[in-house]
Amino acid sequence: MMRQAVPCPPAPERSSSPEELEETTEGGGGQIRKVVEENPVVVVGRRGCCMVHVVRRLLQGQGVNPLVCEVGDDADESALLASLSGASAPEVMPAVFVGGRLVGGLDRLMAVHIAGELVPILKQAGALWL
Repeated sequence: MMRQAVPCPPAPERSSSPEELEETTEGGGGQIRKVVEENPVVVVGRRGCCMVHVVRRLLQGQGVNPLVCEVGDDADESALLASLSGASAPEVMPAVFVGGRLVGGLDRLMAVHIAGELVPILKQAGALWL
């Protein structure tokens, strides 16, 4: 006799809707910049991107609940990230910000984690207390 799986309610995500985080990159700031400055860990990525899910799961595995900001498909990636990080060279999405500073994309986050440097960075930003 086969049993059906009992659906588990998804964990509440702190994800901002695109309407709440409408970003104008010409102003060099906007609401996403404010969110990045006010929260210890922020992930900025495209709506529905599987890499955002991977980044979020990696951070949750470390005991951090990141704020996920999703941008629409029509957003200019390079201009958005340049305005947020202040860097001239555009990074790739999803972009991970810890303590208001850009860590990088998924590949950089994985490299920092494998090197054992992620937990100290998260502690310094106030995202981990242990």
